[in-house]
Amino acid sequence: MSNYTKSTNFATKDALSSGDPLKIVKGTEIDTEFNNIATAVATKADLASPTFTGTVTLPSGAVGVTQSFGDNDTSLATTAFVQAAMAALFPVGAIYTAVVSTNPGTLLGFGTWTAFGAGRTLVGLDAGNALFDTAEETGGSADAITVSHTHTATSTSTVTDSGHIHTTLGYGSGTSATYGNGGGVVATTNSTASAVTGVTVATSTTNASTGSSGTNANYQPYITVYMWKRTA
Repeated sequence: MSNYTKSTNFATKDALSSGDPLKIVKGTEIDTEFNNIATAVATKADLASPTFTGTVTLPSGAVGVTQSFGDNDTSLATTAFVQAAMAALFPVGAIYTAVVSTNPGTLLGFGTWTAFGAGRTLVGLDAGNALFDTAEETGGSADAITVSHTHTATSTSTVTDSGHIHTTLGYGSGTSATYGNGGGVVATTNSTASAVTGVTVATSTTNASTGSSGTNANYQPYITVYMWKRTA
């Protein structure tokens, strides 16, 4: 980009004496100056819709026109445009996660942020499940809880032989005898005395304990991060 440089100092001609040939303004001098001016003007950017080439360096603190939000043409983005775009990515209610503890308001330059979800994981909203049908609904437990159930067992108490008898068949006299050799006999049943074997049978049932402590037993594989919620 050329700047105009004056070739002839016309003001110095006024101080020259009359008749001095240098006092005369020559056409070539005027032509040279106009050519210099034309060259400089031709290489300057227009004020309206200029087209730049090469590497353009703007001065510090240059002020531009902020385009409307959502504009996706090739206009240069101002800091205000960029800030609005960033704020749209994280509207009020958005969750920001990071592995550094710096408040997002400091990192992003906008918004009011509060720590969120300490000790909890995030789950997607499910309108068909009463446990997950409302935003910021909480539930669950870090400690395992056994579902209510019942164990049953059947035991038989001690069994003791209550005693028994044996019977034998014998013959004796009677009215219903079968006679032989001139004498009468009849079949009879005889019982021994009641007795016990002395054997007892005892049964018992034991439910053995099993399992382990449920403290901190409900955790899924996890990785710890900082979570923040934008509130304003």
